[in-house]
Amino acid sequence: MPQLPDSNAMLNPTSLSGAIDAKRADLIELTRDLIRIPTRNPPGDCYRDICDFLDKRLSHHGFETKLIRAHETPGDSDKYPRWNIVARREGARSGDCVHFNSHTDVVEVGRGWTMDPFGGAEKDGKIYGRGACDMKGGLAASIIACEAFIETHPDFAGAIEISGTADEESGGYGGVAYLAEEGYFDPARVQHVIIPEPLNKDRICLGHRGGWWAEIETRGEIAHGSMPFLGDCAVRHMGAVLSEFEDKLFPAMAARHTDMPVVPDGARQSTMNINSIHGGQPEFAPGDTSLPAHCVPDSCRIVIDRRFLLEEPLDQVRSEVTDLLEGLKANRTDFEYELTELNAVLPSMTDRDAPVVRTVAKAIEDVMGKPPEYVASPGTYDQKHIDRIGKLKNCIAYGPGILELAHKPDEYVGIDDMVDSAKVMGRALETLLLPQD
Repeated sequence: MPQLPDSNAMLNPTSLSGAIDAKRADLIELTRDLIRIPTRNPPGDCYRDICDFLDKRLSHHGFETKLIRAHETPGDSDKYPRWNIVARREGARSGDCVHFNSHTDVVEVGRGWTMDPFGGAEKDGKIYGRGACDMKGGLAASIIACEAFIETHPDFAGAIEISGTADEESGGYGGVAYLAEEGYFDPARVQHVIIPEPLNKDRICLGHRGGWWAEIETRGEIAHGSMPFLGDCAVRHMGAVLSEFEDKLFPAMAARHTDMPVVPDGARQSTMNINSIHGGQPEFAPGDTSLPAHCVPDSCRIVIDRRFLLEEPLDQVRSEVTDLLEGLKANRTDFEYELTELNAVLPSMTDRDAPVVRTVAKAIEDVMGKPPEYVASPGTYDQKHIDRIGKLKNCIAYGPGILELAHKPDEYVGIDDMVDSAKVMGRALETLLLPQD
């Protein structure tokens, strides 16, 4: 584990703070430009476009850049290649490397917007758009922080890296996971990682809950809809599954609570979301005026999204669901099912005494005049891959934005929040990379 530099390091926070203030207009335009690149995932739109944009920006400021395609990862294809960028700026002498990692993909737009989701509108001190909060505002703030730090302290030691990575919203396997497997987060290469996810500017996020995703299919027998007694309705079988969840699993999860500092409070317990349900005939394409055929559905599928706590073993999470399904199979006539695990992620937590935690905590106190709140995320993010694959524990999430706005209509990021977060990031760089007395 890297050591925290001496607190007597030669710092000039006033100079750096002023340099960041002077870049306020640049920060606004950079954020707007990033939002205007519609990097929707799925399917993986415009990944190369945003990497090219970042390449031009960071190369101009003296970073050496690499564009890296995550070949043969989930979703990667010639139509939707999974592109990532890693940019590195070497200091004047040897020292630690501080890496800022941001994902460039955003989720679907959804309904309910009053703003252009890819317009990057600025209004009342906020910038609106899909990804403004999660997390292009954080990416922009980290870039401005690094550029201001380099301009203020050109003789810094060590190295600074900035990455823009793909697919975090769908698991990160075409982004940080791939880079970790390729050695980009080897602790011998990178010592401190800050992920500017939107957890609020005065919070340090130490980690996240675990996640288990699975598809459950119930099966039946097709027959004429006027004679359902000659078939076997798979949707009714799925109704029995959902009833078991409501009666047994959801109450059991609600009774469990964690010592992890998860926010918001509702996520301090175990949770499960029914992500989707599909039964019977496929839905018609938009504009198709056909009437449905009269058939008993012989298949019904749901996808479940189970979030679990540090105190819950993954085997228990799996068995709770399979035990309910096996109970139905034993007691319900003609009940047949298939369960397919889609993904599993263990919880991750960084020690509060880790160097990057202590450094950013002090920076928040210096910039905002109060100690930080320590939290954990209700959902997973790319720290899981840096921890599990990269074997790098000295990693946190810290960035501007309000967590509850992520994935919502009229998503926005506050401009003042981005400026303050950039100052915290810059102050952390001063502590970690400036020459000591």
